[in-house]
Amino acid sequence: MRPGLIDFGGDRDTGVSILLLHGLMGRARTWWPVAQWLKRYGTVHGLDARGHGRAPRTGPWTTGQFTEDVAEVLAELGPSVLIGHSMGGLHAWCTAAEYPDLVRAVVSEDFAPDQRGRTVETWRGYFESWPVPFESLAHVRQFFGTAGEYFTECVEEREDGYHLIAELADLYEIAAEWGRTDYWSIVERIRCPLLLIEGEHTAMPHGQQAEMAARVPGARHLVVPGSAHLPHGEAPETYRGAVEAFLSSPPLVSGPAG
Repeated sequence: MRPGLIDFGGDRDTGVSILLLHGLMGRARTWWPVAQWLKRYGTVHGLDARGHGRAPRTGPWTTGQFTEDVAEVLAELGPSVLIGHSMGGLHAWCTAAEYPDLVRAVVSEDFAPDQRGRTVETWRGYFESWPVPFESLAHVRQFFGTAGEYFTECVEEREDGYHLIAELADLYEIAAEWGRTDYWSIVERIRCPLLLIEGEHTAMPHGQQAEMAARVPGARHLVVPGSAHLPHGEAPETYRGAVEAFLSSPPLVSGPAG
């Protein structure tokens, strides 16, 4: 199996393949809680993006390269539903636009297509404010609060404590592209079913995710009350309800087993 491709299992009788794409600094295993209920809808895999988790730590660190990586996996798995958080949502859009025969539907969680003018200095200040190395996984949970369980999957133990698995220099380069690029032309080429899930307190530019829904025929848009950038972790029941309703709509699946 490809390095960084996680097989979460699932119901193979439905014939539906689901591929989970994580956000910046994350990894496929952050999706474990979501994968548990998704398995009723088909076979579920998660992919470490290059530079994250156990994937190769070699560039280029471009959206185009990440998109090719996803497409290579889909060529093995077959046409799939892509579910992406943040950066993973962007990679899902691009794969749907560039390889429409490989993507059955997209769930995108809290990412906006035009962040031009934003610089990595904002990210740099935030990341470098962390008390690294963390002394324990309990320290990680305490520091990140409601997102603590998510971040325990993003760190690894070294001799002096816990460190982020991904390299910050690589993350800065990935995020820098977003500050230079307008992805609206990608959005407008999406023709598969699309669900956009936005946090009520998102840090994304205001109104863009609603505008995406207006530009993609039949797309749905949900703002999750009380959540910020991680609705699937901050409001898991609301997120689950929205995704299950989306997956249960024809022609995505015939219905969950059991």
